[in-house]
Amino acid sequence: MTRFLRNSLTLARKEWISLLRDVFMLGFVVYSFTFSVYSQATGISHELHNAAIAIVDEDRSTLSQRLASSFHGPEFQTPAMIGHAEVDPAMDSARYTFVLDIPPDFQADVLAGRNPAIQLLIDATAMMQAGIGAGTIQGIVEDEVGRFVRREADGSAAPVSLQVRVAYNEALDTKWFTGTMSVVSNVTMLAVLLAGAALIREREHGTLEHLLVMPVRPAEIMAAKVLANGAVILVLTLVALYVVLRGLLSVPLAGSVPLFLAGTALYLFFATALGIFLGTVARSMPQLGLLFILIVLPMNMLSGGFTPLESEPEWLQMAMQLSPSTHFVAFAQAILFRGAGFDVVWPRFAATAGIGALFFAWSLARFRRHLASFR
Repeated sequence: MTRFLRNSLTLARKEWISLLRDVFMLGFVVYSFTFSVYSQATGISHELHNAAIAIVDEDRSTLSQRLASSFHGPEFQTPAMIGHAEVDPAMDSARYTFVLDIPPDFQADVLAGRNPAIQLLIDATAMMQAGIGAGTIQGIVEDEVGRFVRREADGSAAPVSLQVRVAYNEALDTKWFTGTMSVVSNVTMLAVLLAGAALIREREHGTLEHLLVMPVRPAEIMAAKVLANGAVILVLTLVALYVVLRGLLSVPLAGSVPLFLAGTALYLFFATALGIFLGTVARSMPQLGLLFILIVLPMNMLSGGFTPLESEPEWLQMAMQLSPSTHFVAFAQAILFRGAGFDVVWPRFAATAGIGALFFAWSLARFRRHLASFR
């Protein structure tokens, strides 16, 4: 065991030196855990923000004025009051995403119980804002009309009051989720890519043959690659959590970062072993890239990181339970979002370690055969 550790650490040092000399790969890895995380978190907003809205007020009543004054920032710009003749030109020129048309006698019809309709025109080329904004505007209109009717009619309160409490992300801030999940996603992708590229780089440079004449075993060579590349990913993950998420994006990390890093270390045995396995199959970096697209990207997309696992077909949900990436995403969300402790996530840790160990053994067997082909 002492010899195994000594040889593995020596070979791991060689891997670090090799990575430091590969300026492009080193830059890509650092970029993936810094600027890439920041840009993914801030580049796309899933909230309604500063949407342009116009109102055609044909009623000119107290209720219509209340509706107009209920649209304000940061969700909406100050509503523009326009006439019917301005609607089509304004929509054609994309001046407004939403146009709310309040019909004549709207207030009177509401108080008389005739259920009048309000027309909402939406520019659906702004697809994300259109979908979110439609529901937001409907809620605002229903809320304002309901409060007006209760006050004007008999002053009685609504029979049911819905009290909403938002947990874990009270501000419903997209970057909290997107930024954190981009870090989790990049752990998988970069671990696989680094380990696979390290093996292919040695084969292309002819240094793999040098290792075969040294007094080291295949298990030590593979362990060194797992240790070296896994350590790089862990360090950059720590940088991304504290510098990018907590520092630049002000994302509160609810749970224990050391616990998350411990789980990540378990997961990296699988991810780096997968990279080495793909490196033994691919003969060049372009081939590794193609295998990465066919295997790693679908595995990442189906792991539940960006879409709920429950939205997938049942057979696919069961199949994805065999992937450590699914368990990694589950315990990462539990720790970083909900503050879960080890007593909650230990089954996910156990599944990640068990499946990862089996795949590590399979990859080692494949790696041994790959080295034997060079003898």
